[in-house]
Amino acid sequence: MQKIHVKPNNNWMNDPNGFIYYQGAYHLFYQCFPYNARWGRMHWNHVISKDLVHWENLGIALFPSKTDDRSGCFSGSAVEEDGKLYLYYTGVNYTVENPEDINLCLDEQFVSAQMMITSEDGMQFDNIKDKKTVIPVIQNSQIGDARHTRDPKVWKEEDGWYMVLGSTIEDRKGRLLFFKSTDKEHWDYVNSVSKGEEFGWMWECPDYFEVNGKQIIIFSPMGILKDGKADENQAICMQVSFDKKNCRMELPDTYQFLDYGLDLYAPQSTVDAQGRRILMAWLRMPQPVDGKWQGMMSIPRVVEVKNGKIYFRVHPNIQNVYTKKIDSPKEASDAGYRLRFSLQDGEEVNVGGYRIFRQGKKICTDRSTLYTAFPQFRTEFATPELADGFNLEVYVDQNLIEVFVNEGEAVISNAVYQLGNEIKVQGNVSVAIETLE
Repeated sequence: MQKIHVKPNNNWMNDPNGFIYYQGAYHLFYQCFPYNARWGRMHWNHVISKDLVHWENLGIALFPSKTDDRSGCFSGSAVEEDGKLYLYYTGVNYTVENPEDINLCLDEQFVSAQMMITSEDGMQFDNIKDKKTVIPVIQNSQIGDARHTRDPKVWKEEDGWYMVLGSTIEDRKGRLLFFKSTDKEHWDYVNSVSKGEEFGWMWECPDYFEVNGKQIIIFSPMGILKDGKADENQAICMQVSFDKKNCRMELPDTYQFLDYGLDLYAPQSTVDAQGRRILMAWLRMPQPVDGKWQGMMSIPRVVEVKNGKIYFRVHPNIQNVYTKKIDSPKEASDAGYRLRFSLQDGEEVNVGGYRIFRQGKKICTDRSTLYTAFPQFRTEFATPELADGFNLEVYVDQNLIEVFVNEGEAVISNAVYQLGNEIKVQGNVSVAIETLE
């Protein structure tokens, strides 16, 4: 059983899927290629937790079994009705496989359909009998793309069920597509929304919800950053105006990054047992750890809107288990440790080679000494100018550091390799170190 961070024991992991609190447990599925630590023909792995801290691995839940998903079960979401679990996902069919590696297609030659599978208990999934296609491959290029339309997020309103999909127009301009249904199976296209080309050419993993009386959209535009560094695809969020009757959404001209470390991607949200909106996201990693596994999940975060900003704070279930005070990271449990401190301008805390420091009204990080093998990746990061102070809560795993500033006003999460176990301080910084009992 894993604690705190969900990660594969072996092979590849990417997007979180089907995140839901269902029948007294948190169910999280995630994209995986179960044969190697690389991207390939997608399956869904399944983990569950009673508390968001301890995670049990249940193994593969979805695998390719139909014509429409023969080349992979890609990202999607979960809903519950009458005790039954419904998973929606994108099925991909390679029209031309790579003859040297059938887990890949040639020259983007594939099509995508939206599919559904049901389960009576959320534990057993019959990939042969209980799957069906609910939105066939889109043939009208004025609506969306036959290839790049994917990642259904489904939710319920008073007048029925809603779905938002990510898509593109002519591989040039990202867009969201909205559908409605009364029975969760038959879906009607209603409307779309797009923005300027500077918002990326394809919008992946959309997620719409309301929190603190505000309407929020999160999605992951491909190609939004154009600085020549990896990755150019990033997760962003913004407050919107959404008229549910006709699915008309107005997008602002500005956005926030979900995480200013720019390593997290494809976030997905749900509602926890206390009714809080929470989310998790995939940590992208440039190479496997010890040649065995690649990719992991962030700490669950509570989403709030305060002072016109979207906040992402550490879920209290996570905060509450770091109860053992220690003097050094060498005393930490396998699940890592937490640091708490405040920074004055010019002060710094170096966590095993990962620098966290303050410059004016910004918190900055630098992983360059831990990323020398990856020159194509960014190594220096910074929050926007902060309003609520400079109080930091830092969660340290051997391969992931998450820096929460001012209870979620901004977050910087970064993948790291060869992290040291010493903490060095510049300035008059008092650092509390805590781990799990």
